[in-house]
Amino acid sequence: MLGTLVGAAVATYFELHALPFGLCVFILGLTRIVTHSDLLGYGFGGVALAIVLLVPRTGPAWQIAFHRFTEVSIGIGVALMFSVVWPEREAGTS
Repeated sequence: MLGTLVGAAVATYFELHALPFGLCVFILGLTRIVTHSDLLGYGFGGVALAIVLLVPRTGPAWQIAFHRFTEVSIGIGVALMFSVVWPEREAGTS
């Protein structure tokens, strides 16, 4: 979520260049350190940021960010449903 929010804010106010993108990745990294978040979440935030900032858009940046957030949220929900319906078996169990 944070990657899409930062991406939407930066894409709204700044032109697409390497410097704003690099600064945003740095800001996400600092946020990860301050909040003691998982490194995997930082990676996913960076990917979401890159998609929002680097993919050519025909609409407003906030709309691209919202669509990305919605797509990922649906994917997480489907994965959680599958983990309940089709649980992973422990090793050595038949």
